[in-house]
Formats: sequence, C-alpha cells, structure tokens
Amino acid sequence: MANPYVFVVGCPRSGTTLLQRMLDSHPLLTVANDPHFIEYGIRGEDGDVPLTAKLVERVLSYRTFGRLGLSVEEARAAARRATTYAEFVRTLFTALATKRNKPLAGEKTPHYVRFLPLLHGLFPQARFIHIIRDGRDVALSTLEWARPDRGPGRFRLWASEPVAVCALSWRWHVATGRRDGSPLGQLYREVRYEALLEDPETILRELMDVIELPFAREMLDYHRGKTRRDPGLTPKDAWLPPTLGLRDWRAQMALEDVELFEALAGDLLSSLGYERAFSTITPEVDALASRCRPAWERELRTRRRRAASRLDPFPALEAR
Repeated sequence: MANPYVFVVGCPRSGTTLLQRMLDSHPLLTVANDPHFIEYGIRGEDGDVPLTAKLVERVLSYRTFGRLGLSVEEARAAARRATTYAEFVRTLFTALATKRNKPLAGEKTPHYVRFLPLLHGLFPQARFIHIIRDGRDVALSTLEWARPDRGPGRFRLWASEPVAVCALSWRWHVATGRRDGSPLGQLYREVRYEALLEDPETILRELMDVIELPFAREMLDYHRGKTRRDPGLTPKDAWLPPTLGLRDWRAQMALEDVELFEALAGDLLSSLGYERAFSTITPEVDALASRCRPAWERELRTRRRRAASRLDPFPALEAR
C-alpha cells in the first residue's frame, strides 16, 4: 500500500471536513486537513518532474504547507530521500503516517476535485473519494463563509450575484470531478453528504470496502472529547457529530435564490437525483442566468491565464 493512500475531494462546503475527520480517526489511516500544496508545487506541469532545490522551497514556502503536520526539518529530510516530485510527496506522506503511528496517510483538499488526472498520474494507486452535497445547501454554507479574500467571494461576479457564483462554482467542481473520476474505475468513489449524515456507519462500511481497509468504530466517534458548546461557534469549529438539518434550502433559502441556482445548475441537480423546486424558469431569471454564465467563464479564463503565467501564486478557489 503506497502513500498518499486516499484523497478526499469535492466542492468546498460539501462536507469534506466531516469525512476527513471520520477517516482520520481510523487506526490505520491519517488524513491531513487542507494542506493543498501538491497541485501548487507542480503547477504548469503535466506530470512528474525531477526534484530540485527550487521545487522543494516552492512547496515548503506555500502558505498552508504547515497543515500537513510535518516540520520544515522533517520535510527537508524527506526531500533528501527523493529524486522526483512524486517521490518527494510520497515520502512526505509516509513520514506523516509514521509520525502518527499509522501505516497510511492521505489528504483532504476540496479543490483537488479539479485535478484528478494530474493526481492519478502522480500516484496511480491512490483512491479518490468525492463527496457530493445538494448544491443549494452548499450555497447556503458558502454565502455565510465566503468573503472578498476567501473562496468564491474573490470572483468579481460575487459582488452583484453571489448565488450565481455559488451555483456555477458547485457545477464546475462537481461536474469536473465526475467527468475525471469515472475513468478511474474502482479508485474513484462518490458519496452523498446526506447519506453520510443519515446512516454514517453504513456509508463508512461501504467506503472501507472500496478503499480496502477494515471498518473501525473509531470513525463514528471522531467527535468524542472534542465537541464544544461555546456560543457562536460554527458546526465545524464545534466538532459536532453528524447532524441533520444544519442547512436546509427549503426553509432557509429565498425562493428567488433557489430559482436562480436551478436556472444555472438545475440539470446537474436533477441528474444527481436531487428534487427541483422549479419545473420552469421565469424569463427574467433565465435572462439573469444568461448574463452570469459568460461573466463567470470570462473570469475563469483570466484566472487560468494568470495561473499559467505564474503571475498569481494563489489563484485557485480553495478554502483558506
């Protein structure tokens, strides 16, 4: 079994942290939370490259590298045992596993859902778990969390049409992951956030069969001794156990926002089996959606050009 062993991916605000905490509680597996340096380190390349001192420094200087859980000294020691970038990353994750007294290590970084072919090329044995949540509930969470310097709040369109950005971002992440994950066969598995909340044991047992690890009850108890009841904490910061109803678009989302979301991503909702509130879209909302789509695509193209030219070191949509 090679490291990194598993990647947890999905549209941000889809429950990736919940699943990461469950898997990280397995006695044989540790899952790092959001270091998201792998794609950044090799950005602009199509596959593995020779490891250089400059590349090592690029990774170590990445603003969230510390979330991996290794010190700079431990990371430099890993670099000395590697000759390529993929070997370097494998050695880092093996060092993390050893440090936590487990044989296997993986990572949760939501936006990796957009880089499955690259990650599979670097780590052909890695498993990918794509967690999918009703996009309207994702939008409710995103509207609370995003801001001009974080997540999709950095898109110019956010200032005037934040719900449209939520819909288009959710569609982009989920559709890209499904498209690129399907060719990976048994290495790729989708899991519904709603199913994980309703019956965590059944879903975790199914996931363990897929990633070829025994089921461990510790995964169900990930929150034991960590749950906090301080007022004002988010459910994530409070380390709540799986809790139904934290977000419910039917009760908490304005009808005009639901209609705009469905105008932009309703076909994907339907293909995933999520019920839609609107069987038809009014001409006014349809016209607004038609204006939002090209604005979103123009900004995506601009961001891709900036990333390719290395002018912007942090252009991705990941959570920070």
